[in-house]
Amino acid sequence: MITSVFKKSTPLNLILVVFLMLVFFLLYQIQDLSWTDSVVGIFQKSGLFILLLSSVFITNFVAKRNGLSKDSSYTIFFYFLFLLFFPSVLNNVNLVASNFFILLALRRLISLQSLKASKEKIFDASLWIFVASLFHFWSILYIILVFISIIFHVSRDYRNWVLPFIALFSVAIIASLFSVIFDTSIIEFVKTHATINFKLDYFTNNYQNGAFSIYITIALFFVISMLGSLSNRPLLLHSSYKKIISSFFIGIVIFAVSANKSNDLLLFTFAPLAMMATSHIEIKQVQLKQEMVLGVLILCSLFAFFSQL
Repeated sequence: MITSVFKKSTPLNLILVVFLMLVFFLLYQIQDLSWTDSVVGIFQKSGLFILLLSSVFITNFVAKRNGLSKDSSYTIFFYFLFLLFFPSVLNNVNLVASNFFILLALRRLISLQSLKASKEKIFDASLWIFVASLFHFWSILYIILVFISIIFHVSRDYRNWVLPFIALFSVAIIASLFSVIFDTSIIEFVKTHATINFKLDYFTNNYQNGAFSIYITIALFFVISMLGSLSNRPLLLHSSYKKIISSFFIGIVIFAVSANKSNDLLLFTFAPLAMMATSHIEIKQVQLKQEMVLGVLILCSLFAFFSQL
């Protein structure tokens, strides 16, 4: 029953997910209504919600446009469910902004398989990744995905290997300009944010620990499913799936190395995991299994959300 609702991509499904996102976003925000005291605060929360919504629809666009999902609404629904696991994400402007730019980069890298305008796509993706690093430094690790994509598709042209460095130079020039205007130091920014901490001692309560454990278990299930079924998927899509898997693991590395560690950092894994979950649910199988997977995920996400309010 649940799977049949999202089996087709219809305007009603999209409206439903947008409505659910708004409801849960407001449920989290009403815990502290100080932001309603100023127009600036209201605009900030509105902008944050628009960024979150845009991230969901970019993920859905990437999956559909590149043949990674059928004409369904599963991708946006899975992304929404993963957001519920860590509700504090709904207040983390820097991470949401960084993830948004990473998704713009991922969109360009996945479409690189068409081999059309490859240089523009490599430059754009690199540029978005370096912009994302201004909001969360370690998202710069996604530049690895750019070089992986170059190896997969356009490694013979040496100019493609230079483009990421040109993008880095461009962002550095813009950042330097802003640092002069606002009297800040880029070197201080790098020193402050380019720190590493592997410790998992940030949990403030058992519910955060529980949400983390459940999410990792679910993530392992979908990653193993993807790796196990990759050989049965169309050869044309193998490079795209490999980039999605690589994107997920880069997100895990970002979580592992970041100094100001929190569950929010797993936001970088939501988009690739939503695509892998969609791929799993769309495989031909007994409908009861599909219903069970989706049902368990819904229950886990709701438990994680309300237990952390």
